[in-house]
Amino acid sequence: MNKKYFYVGAMLLVLGLIVVACASPTPVAPTPLPTAAAVAKPTEVPKAALVIPNQAGWEKSGHNDAKAVAFTYWDTANPKEVPATCAKCHSNTGFQDFLGQDGSEAGKVDKAHATGQTITCDTCHNAKASALTSVTFPSGVTIKNVGDGIALANIPGQPVTSTQAFRLNALGNEVVCLQCHQGRASKVTIDTQIKNAAVTDVDTISDKITFVNIHYFAAGATLYGTVVKGGYEYDGKKYDGKFAHVDGYDTCVGCHNPHTLELKINECKTCHTNVNTKDDLKKIRMAGSLHDFNGNGDVKEGMAAELDGVRAKLYQAIQSYGKDVSKQAIAYDSATYPYFFADKNGNGKVDDDEKKSDNAFKGWTARLAKAAYNYQVSLKDPGAFAHGGKYIIQLMYDSIEDLNVKLPTKVDMAKMYRSDAGHFAGDTQPFRYWDTSEVGVPFRCAKCHSAEGLPEFIKTGGTVVVDRLGSTLIAGLNNKAPSNGFKCDTCHDDLTKYTRYKIANVTFPSGKVVDSKNPDTNLCLQCHQGRESTTSLNVQLAGKDADKVDAAISFKNIHYFAAGASLFGTEAQGGYEYAGKKYVGRNNHVAGFENCVNCHQTHELGVKLDKCQACHATVKTLADVDAIRMQNSKGDYDGNGKEEGIGVEVANLHKMLYASIQDYAKTVSGTPIVYNGDANPYWFVDANNDGKPDTDANGAAVRYNKWTPRLEQAAFDYQFVKKDPGASVHNGKYALQLLYDSIESLNTKVSKPVDMSKMVRPEVPAPK
Repeated sequence: MNKKYFYVGAMLLVLGLIVVACASPTPVAPTPLPTAAAVAKPTEVPKAALVIPNQAGWEKSGHNDAKAVAFTYWDTANPKEVPATCAKCHSNTGFQDFLGQDGSEAGKVDKAHATGQTITCDTCHNAKASALTSVTFPSGVTIKNVGDGIALANIPGQPVTSTQAFRLNALGNEVVCLQCHQGRASKVTIDTQIKNAAVTDVDTISDKITFVNIHYFAAGATLYGTVVKGGYEYDGKKYDGKFAHVDGYDTCVGCHNPHTLELKINECKTCHTNVNTKDDLKKIRMAGSLHDFNGNGDVKEGMAAELDGVRAKLYQAIQSYGKDVSKQAIAYDSATYPYFFADKNGNGKVDDDEKKSDNAFKGWTARLAKAAYNYQVSLKDPGAFAHGGKYIIQLMYDSIEDLNVKLPTKVDMAKMYRSDAGHFAGDTQPFRYWDTSEVGVPFRCAKCHSAEGLPEFIKTGGTVVVDRLGSTLIAGLNNKAPSNGFKCDTCHDDLTKYTRYKIANVTFPSGKVVDSKNPDTNLCLQCHQGRESTTSLNVQLAGKDADKVDAAISFKNIHYFAAGASLFGTEAQGGYEYAGKKYVGRNNHVAGFENCVNCHQTHELGVKLDKCQACHATVKTLADVDAIRMQNSKGDYDGNGKEEGIGVEVANLHKMLYASIQDYAKTVSGTPIVYNGDANPYWFVDANNDGKPDTDANGAAVRYNKWTPRLEQAAFDYQFVKKDPGASVHNGKYALQLLYDSIESLNTKVSKPVDMSKMVRPEVPAPK
């Protein structure tokens, strides 16, 4: 049973009993009593006591603090009332008006309400509140509950409808919390004000541009990040989505007592053993956050300290902009409306005689208004470091970067980071690509591009299969909601001991089954294996003329960071292996450096260069790795007369293959081709040979569609090497063989064959 209904029903039942007990009885004729015996005095029955659940906790909470400014602000107003624009969250009757519990239209507050109210039991415990299934944020974004899932709807300018049926968040009771803890402004608010000001230059002062306040305790805006766009998000940038903590602790009521509002500190201690007080939460730093966001050199300080450091730099940029661009010194006071004041004496702070409304800062430009808004957003949610710290960091980072455009003396950002490490970089394409999708992250992508996909794949015994058209599919998964990077329980099956899922073996897209003999590496290989293979290409190209353009052929992308496919070579058949050729298998490095976690930081993912130096003394930076040449690598692979580092040899063959691909496309397919590794589908038409993709009437790049089997095979191997930036280290000989064979294949048809007379194809060692 819904607890809300239970509490309301219980109270009504108790009240009903009291009414019955106290009502006057209907008169009846008295029954004659015996005169001989004494009459015993009747035993008095105590009246039932009315017990309100959680009353003691609520009475001491901020929601019932009758002396707080949140409830007394309008006591001296004329008229003395809470205006309709504020009553929703600052009075009991105002919220019920918003719900329509008072019989009025739901979704808006119709009138002003009386002062002297707080948030009481029936503010949240009523039929209309219990029936809430959605919440609309100031940006216009609505989060809707669809059955047991959540849908996004009404996102301005985005083709998202209420038909979405994937699980974004177990909204539950927090749907009530979010009605008020969402702020009162957004990116839309700022952009609308700037548009109405009709300024053509973002650095022109306008009296129509004023400071916009997000409002207080906008935890929902921080928590949901770019999903609800509560901060000012700069065009062309991507931002973290909803912060997903572990299951059970990723909602308001999961972490806060809904009546006392206190944090459940004792429950935090399950994972964060050093947490004893609320202040200890500020010291928490997740194992996946190893970047130095504020650039102070400390990667162990808590996220709260990281925010403080970035915020200090943003304030520096705001004050510099006021002085050097607006030509008006500006200072901030967090406790005094309207917060930003003219700094008359230029001492960098708001003195008592400057805290006056008529001294409000008036040198606002569009650029400054955006940055000041984000500065306020970072401060008015005191729990921002826990609700969505990385989202706030991104907002402030971008504000500093934008202000720096006009500052004579730039704020130093050289050592700052905007994004987290790969698996936890929630603002990057691998996790944000599906934000506007009506189905969320599709099942074929969810294994590696959602926080919940990999655990489900492991638990359900999911498999990798190739269908009759050569498409690689993931079986055993459902669509997932876009996530904010991985969570701890994406890889860890026990969050008290931080043990990881034990994987016995891994099935690659080729159908080949591999066991690295290391469970942790097998876990990494679940995703770092690519999505296509020799098998999927052969299925697609079966029975086709090698050099005949076929509209049914489309480019197959190995996908990104397929390190496992490189590492295991022909044992996984991730590259396109030509018939009749032999290829090397797994590249076994020296003992202790043959598995993923031996060479890469487990969470930050960077290469452990200090470990490389034990044998390769010249390695100081990642670029130095390309110069490494193992003693068992004999031969001039690229034919230039020098035995260079394997990374250099691979890079040279890679360039040769690209030239051959372009030659073949023009000579045989009849349509010039160009490659762009940053834009799907990567290969585009270049009819005018200017080295850039042609564009259509809408300005979109024209995808290449004149594929022959031979061209597809070579382009696949080119992409295979390109999309594993560590291919030369993971298995340089396998990469060289693929490139060599692709060049050799194209040489039979191109107008200018590559001279391969001095090139050496790496040998395949004889079986031991």
